[in-house]
Amino acid sequence: MCDDNVFEDMINHLRQSSELTRRRFGALTFGAGLTMALPRAANALDVTESDVEIKTSDGIADAYFVHPSKGSFAGVIIWTDAFGLRAAFKQMGKRLAEEGYSVLIPNPYYRTRKAPVFPQGTSFQTEEGRKQIMAAMSSLTADTQITDAKACVAFMDNQASVNKKLKMGTAGYCMGGPFTLRTAATFPDRIGAAASFHGANLVTDKTDSPHLLIPKIKANYLFAIAENDDVKQPDAKDVLRTSFANAKLNAEIEVYNGAQHGWCPPDAAVYNETQAEKAWSRMLSLFKKSLI
Repeated sequence: MCDDNVFEDMINHLRQSSELTRRRFGALTFGAGLTMALPRAANALDVTESDVEIKTSDGIADAYFVHPSKGSFAGVIIWTDAFGLRAAFKQMGKRLAEEGYSVLIPNPYYRTRKAPVFPQGTSFQTEEGRKQIMAAMSSLTADTQITDAKACVAFMDNQASVNKKLKMGTAGYCMGGPFTLRTAATFPDRIGAAASFHGANLVTDKTDSPHLLIPKIKANYLFAIAENDDVKQPDAKDVLRTSFANAKLNAEIEVYNGAQHGWCPPDAAVYNETQAEKAWSRMLSLFKKSLI
């Protein structure tokens, strides 16, 4: 889930946590604060980074593209959380590219402005910040997600650094979780693996609920679920397990104990390094086995 109640839980968790000093609590705004340094693999590849533009039926999307400097590799599209494309996600994309993947991270809000969309210091802790972020999120629909998936897959398949003989992967954080299902369902023969981290609204009672797309996909999946998300919607994981079992697809579905909604990006106030690293390692394992 990704709503006002979840964000209130995040704020309360921070206030009560003995791990955060008062100074750090003030510095770490949600998705717009300090970015923790991520570990680099011992055998990390040299990579090439660039800001790119992608033509969609709705306009020109700005995006970050990073890939190993030599050779062609499996492509991976990363869909951001509510704060959009920013330094923390570029760091995550670069880290994945160093593992041997060509990675694209689009700005989901390109229809209104280029990234970074929110000013430094924007926070769910303030009414103004929360209104800005929720308004931006509400501008994205199932249709816009599919539009962007089509444009991003086409962009990737036109890049020399993307090996089109290999399956493509996708990963999504918070609101980006449903993006992965819609991408996999739109390109069932192209997307071989997908990962959702603290995914929002994956299972709803609406006719366009993302989980209803599972029979259309062929991708192996990872769902890393925040503990407080599971408390609020405990049946979601069971619906996902049943849906994937019925579709005869592999899916690793796990609740990450102690992890709060939004725990994976290294600039999140609720960043949980231990559980974020676990989720990252599970994604790498999934991609290694599936993007062949």
